[in-house]
Amino acid sequence: MKLHQLEHLVRAAAAITNENPILVLGSQSILARFPNPPDPIGLSMEADLCPMNAPEKADEISGAIGEITVFQSTHGYYAHGLPPEACPLPNGWKDRLIRHANENTRGYVALCLHPDDLACSKLAAGRPKDIEFVAAMLAHRLVTQERMASLIPHLPREEDSKRAEVNTGIALRRALEIVPNSVK
Repeated sequence: MKLHQLEHLVRAAAAITNENPILVLGSQSILARFPNPPDPIGLSMEADLCPMNAPEKADEISGAIGEITVFQSTHGYYAHGLPPEACPLPNGWKDRLIRHANENTRGYVALCLHPDDLACSKLAAGRPKDIEFVAAMLAHRLVTQERMASLIPHLPREEDSKRAEVNTGIALRRALEIVPNSVK
């Protein structure tokens, strides 16, 4: 997904839900800090979105511009309505959100996860694609091992912290395979 596509989804989600700002969770939140991320970081054609002040409206997003909709068949990308509770996020994540608004968002605001919070969430989720995503973030120096290590203990559930710690080692090894000497 490209930044202009995410901006389109944010505009559409805000119009559908009549809410502003729109929270961007998941991998596409990286686009606010790194608009042209290296592959495979920007390959997903889905963005996880939620009205920041009305998370109960997340399903409206999936229904209107989600997977297997006219929107997806027309544009080739889509949104998944997802409330923040569905993601393991370190305490304080709201304070680190990255605000993104420009002409292309037409007055709507995207609040995107900070890359460090995104990496912690992906490591806690622990799916192979999540670990690979964090490995690529590390290999291309979009996040650091030190910053992730400082946030992992702040995941609210102990099992998420433990899973994230284990998966950090896997992601670090994989990062070195992607770009040797990328992680110190």
